[in-house]
Amino acid sequence: MGFPMAGHLSAKGHDTVVYNRTASKAERWIESFVGARATSPREAARGRDFVFACVGADDDVRAIALGPDGAFSGMKKGAIFIDHTTASARLARQLHGEALRRDLHFIDAPVSGGQAGAENGALTVMCGGDAEPYARAEPVIGAYARACRLMGRAGAGQLTKMVNQICIAGLIQGLSEGLNFARKAGLDLDAVVATLSKGAAQSWQMDNRAKTMAAGKFDFGFAVDWMRKDLSICLEEARRNGAQLPATALIDQFYADVQRRGGGRWDTSSLIARLEK
Repeated sequence: MGFPMAGHLSAKGHDTVVYNRTASKAERWIESFVGARATSPREAARGRDFVFACVGADDDVRAIALGPDGAFSGMKKGAIFIDHTTASARLARQLHGEALRRDLHFIDAPVSGGQAGAENGALTVMCGGDAEPYARAEPVIGAYARACRLMGRAGAGQLTKMVNQICIAGLIQGLSEGLNFARKAGLDLDAVVATLSKGAAQSWQMDNRAKTMAAGKFDFGFAVDWMRKDLSICLEEARRNGAQLPATALIDQFYADVQRRGGGRWDTSSLIARLEK
């Protein structure tokens, strides 16, 4: 997702330098957009007002921010590190504190909208951090976001993304069961979806995934492996704050079943594959 997001920054006229742990991806980026390639996070961050990250998980963020050649070691005082990774709220608070000790700023800013949202510049960004650096960062984030909001102090962006993933998991399972029920009942699936999408059952998942779910097509979108990573973060946080997530815990195990079936890279809508035997 970082590839098109950086592309939007470049297209908006920002002096953009990119780094990727897979050098060939950075090379492909500079062939497609105006900008430069760095050989380390530190080099990419040197002298920049804003440093953006979008990687896989907590350890990846730590490595590119705090590693021996990490971005924090190259950033100038007052610069802002904006992390678009879906990671833990605990990590966000740790990096926020470390940034302040170095006279830097940190904003946790996970996104929703998937690859298509990144490519179309239509992501939803939920942020945690301090108001002043957020006010400076928001117009820049707007290069690839249709909505961006400060949700609270450090970690609040990640907590909001957890709510997002909890809701999505339940929606996909409900849609999977509904479509499977309609098929077993002998209904016309196209007619069912066209009708229900005009009522209270309507959702983004129904509008964008119902037809592909019915067709058994899952080779796109947000992968099951990543969803399980995100749900593990949700469940860990729930154990910490006392929230009850019985349906989420069950759906997480349904996704584990999809992984065992070889569907780790399938789109999250593949939950329906468990039901259609």
